[in-house]
Amino acid sequence: MRKRTLFLAATLTTGLLTTLPATPATAAPSGLSGDFNGDGHRDLAIAAPLGKIGGKTAAGYVAVVYGTANGLDSSKHQIISQATDGIPGVPETQDYFGDRLTTGDLDDDGYTDLIVGVHAEHIGSTDDSGVLTVVWGGASGLKTATDMSAPLPENRNELGWSVATGDFDGDGDTDLAAANLAYPELNIFKGPISRTGKATELTGIDTSAQAGINTDNIVAGDVTGDGKADLLVMGQEEAGDGYRTRSVLYKGSATGLTAGGKLAGGYAAVIADVNKDGFGDIVTGNFMEKSATEPNGGPGGAITVTYGAAGGLSTRTPVRITQDTTGVPGAAERNDRFGWSLSAGDTNGDGYADIAVGAPYEVIGSLKQAGTVTVLRGSASGLTGSGAKSFSQDTAGVPGTAEAYDSFGYAVRLTDASGDGRAELVASASAENTADGAVWLLKSTASGVTATGSKSFGAATVGGPAGDAYFGDVLAG
Repeated sequence: MRKRTLFLAATLTTGLLTTLPATPATAAPSGLSGDFNGDGHRDLAIAAPLGKIGGKTAAGYVAVVYGTANGLDSSKHQIISQATDGIPGVPETQDYFGDRLTTGDLDDDGYTDLIVGVHAEHIGSTDDSGVLTVVWGGASGLKTATDMSAPLPENRNELGWSVATGDFDGDGDTDLAAANLAYPELNIFKGPISRTGKATELTGIDTSAQAGINTDNIVAGDVTGDGKADLLVMGQEEAGDGYRTRSVLYKGSATGLTAGGKLAGGYAAVIADVNKDGFGDIVTGNFMEKSATEPNGGPGGAITVTYGAAGGLSTRTPVRITQDTTGVPGAAERNDRFGWSLSAGDTNGDGYADIAVGAPYEVIGSLKQAGTVTVLRGSASGLTGSGAKSFSQDTAGVPGTAEAYDSFGYAVRLTDASGDGRAELVASASAENTADGAVWLLKSTASGVTATGSKSFGAATVGGPAGDAYFGDVLAG
């Protein structure tokens, strides 16, 4: 399954719509991951890939909401598209700008940059497609951008299909990984990357030949605890007379990424230390029902926790969690799509990473595809259903009302924007109001995520007119 994003009609025009928050001229950037303007608070990028830009349907855009001491503040925002001054390219029908996002400090200046994989962008009169646009962070936020220019893979087919960043060789510079539907399927742009779009070098990795798995989705994180980023490659492997979903861990080293062990497959993943042992644990989400081709699915979808160790994958038996797991709210029901979206963060400040799990097709009452988000707690024994919380638009304190086909939980993000040591929950319902889309912000306390004081907003709040845009399709920061 190469692609799971649903594309509907969209209407939007865009540009830079507000004065951006800036750090004082004398202040050094925070160096904090996810902080675009260097003020010490994490920010949030929200994709709306179906937005109509310059009259072009599904040209796409990204809304940015900046963090403050009180958390994410939707009044501090901007809109970025290929029609925005300083952003390369021109809006074209079905470019889907924003539907592939990641962040990282590519030029080592202390400001987090935003990377947009514009995989559907057509390149001139050739068969090549896909560009990687880097929107550079700075004291005034995200203002200028560059397309990656050199070196580039010889064969390009939807370059930017999936994107991730990390220091894969441990040299202190952030590298950029990008999937490509041509061979080699995985491209590693070695950092630092200049503001002219030039990487130090490019390494192509044929994951199908090396590991027997095509590259569909990539996720970076330190599994081995050695300070070098590892890369999870999710895709499919040949099995018998067909294919099944599977993943492989590429381990970081001084010479770059090398193929390691195989593990549970799926369509979403996150790497975080859920048991606080110093090693990143891999949480994969498979929203499909369990079958020969989807061995890591489950009734209504499932997540699998594969624990990390110094050598890569721990010998500990991976743990599968569904909505039938003890302590997890709700019940596993066919087509809930539990595990569609995942994010990690410490929601109560206890030092253990917690995991937010979206189930955007969850039925609430008689309402099909209304959607829920469940937050699972990390602990010394690992990820657990004990103390789990579930939220929907029918949860007391959450704005709005659950409606059929809203897809609440389509994307989730746990991020500590306020800097209080507790990650807040961001959840989207990209199909809200028949595909307009909206985002919810839920704060956290010492007992974890709470619906009390939660807020929601749509495109109009951050400067975009209402319209079918799939606002909240992807969240990054």
